[in-house]
Amino acid sequence: MIATPDRTPLPRAFFDRSVLDIAPELLGRILVRTTPDGPIALRLTEVEAYDGPNDPGSHAYRGRTARTDVMFGPPGHVYVYFTYGMWHCMNLVCGPDGTASAVLLRAGEIIEGAELARTRRLSARNDKELAKGPARLATALGVDRSLDGTDACASGETPLKILTGTPVPRDQVRNGPRTGVAGDGGNADSHPWRYWVANDPTVSPYRAHVPRRRRS
Repeated sequence: MIATPDRTPLPRAFFDRSVLDIAPELLGRILVRTTPDGPIALRLTEVEAYDGPNDPGSHAYRGRTARTDVMFGPPGHVYVYFTYGMWHCMNLVCGPDGTASAVLLRAGEIIEGAELARTRRLSARNDKELAKGPARLATALGVDRSLDGTDACASGETPLKILTGTPVPRDQVRNGPRTGVAGDGGNADSHPWRYWVANDPTVSPYRAHVPRRRRS
């Protein structure tokens, strides 16, 4: 018998730690997105850790900017960025106020509100693909830059909230290099900071970084 997921909100103290400890422990947690159209709940199955000034792959590596300001704020807040001029991606800020680490939410299983998610992800061939990848996840949940800075640990009604869920046992967690990140290079000994639930069909495929070609 499958246990009912714990709907208790994760406390802010959960995020006030090292990002490398937090990232694998986010697997199995539940993210709830509330909109005027209805709620959507997602069980996290894949994440990536980014360690701010200690990590060349992090947006905050070169310091605080208007874009990364939320990452330097209190833990438990949402950092949303726009990429390739097309897609939004969302992160949860980690570590003490003033630092800049965060966990990218890469993939998940829609466990409530699939009907609504389908209207946003018309190209998905099945429900396993609704949030299979960071841009797809944000699209399915209706996340954009207007949610940048949202407190996911706040009490009461909020547009985004992270719940305890059912943590994934460590023997079911896998890790390896991050997807498409320069410097990781497919070498798991470099930055093996992508974590996923073993054999879960909602996990996105790994792709190594491919340098952009300069136009001649």
